[in-house]
Amino acid sequence: MDADAARRAFVEQLLDARAKFLASTEGLTDEEMTEPSIDGWSVKDHFLHLAFWHDLRAAEIVRISAGFDHAWPLSVDSQALNDIVQPARAGLSLQQARWEYESAVQRVIAAVWNAGERGLSPELYGEVGPFTKHELGHAEFIRNWRRKRGL
Repeated sequence: MDADAARRAFVEQLLDARAKFLASTEGLTDEEMTEPSIDGWSVKDHFLHLAFWHDLRAAEIVRISAGFDHAWPLSVDSQALNDIVQPARAGLSLQQARWEYESAVQRVIAAVWNAGERGLSPELYGEVGPFTKHELGHAEFIRNWRRKRGL
């Protein structure tokens, strides 16, 4: 696959996952979105969590494209990062959480479109490679929570 085809494929995958994640939140009230009842997290927390990981992802794509090694190898304890970031961002508003998420998605897309061929090589990445389906897992958490709650 040539670089332009790889870019298009990744952006399509990312936008599809984004659409599925956003669909899992459709129709929820602000109160429901901020209620920490999904294993201690709220829907807002899921937005902020994904934004954080997309920010790392965008930086990794830029870093790898510049010819450097990834800074987030598989040996990094991603749960430890989550345990630091989630409480640090918990006080942000729902409006900011949505903005953080959408802005981070746009940063990943920009990084992909500007990536050199090296930056599109998934084998060069650790925990936060460019080809991920992270949103799909979080969309499933939210859908399951909604089913249990009758939402």
